[in-house]
Amino acid sequence: MAFFTDQCQRQIELASKPLRIVSTVPSQTELLSGLGLDAQVIGITAYCVHPAHYLKEKTVIGGTKNLQIEKIRSLKPDLIIGNKEENIKEQIEELAQEFPVWLSDINTVDDALAMIEAIGEICQAESKAREIVDSIRAKRQLLAHLPKRKALYFIWKDPYMVAGPNTFISHMMAEAGFENIAPYSEQRYPSLSLSEVKALHADVILLSSEPYAFKSADTLDFWDGSQEVRMVDGELFSWYGDRMLKAFERFKRF
Repeated sequence: MAFFTDQCQRQIELASKPLRIVSTVPSQTELLSGLGLDAQVIGITAYCVHPAHYLKEKTVIGGTKNLQIEKIRSLKPDLIIGNKEENIKEQIEELAQEFPVWLSDINTVDDALAMIEAIGEICQAESKAREIVDSIRAKRQLLAHLPKRKALYFIWKDPYMVAGPNTFISHMMAEAGFENIAPYSEQRYPSLSLSEVKALHADVILLSSEPYAFKSADTLDFWDGSQEVRMVDGELFSWYGDRMLKAFERFKRF
């Protein structure tokens, strides 16, 4: 019997190596594949688009915020992996009464690296997890001295919403050479009017591909000749598994 403490300081107990894993978070689903655990993953969300073949081969158990509890029960998982922000607390608590549920809580790059190592340990894939983490750290080090440009990162339209300073996206912005000038707020993703955006005088406006899929036409709402407006791949800034390997590679080009 082994005990593990998740990133929300909850303890789970596992009798053996997990062989029936349900993942409720897309970036962590991709990580499980990267750890060589394809055969162990049996359930994923409708948003788990990487690796692409999973949606055809695995059981889809709803969305991140509307998990199909009965379908998960039918799979009889010996481990469920979720996330504090992306999943609904009440659903996680209901599942945790019957199954081991390990939750991540990701706010910084270091949190993400710790999560990778922890899942590697739980799933007995420590060597591959260390390999991924070491590679991310090496790529990250190459970006350590990038100059910072003032930026706002938009995740939604109607209303316009930006990633606040206390988010994982904000930390990834810093890694890519951007200083997040979004105002501090009780909300992690505050709403801003276009007049408030202009008053902040960003050097760069970043329009994400997710969760709202901004289009090139949306750049006209922001561009006034004084700053750059750039469309960016949201997975590079918000996915916190081995997708970070690709993120830090792409950030070098920024």
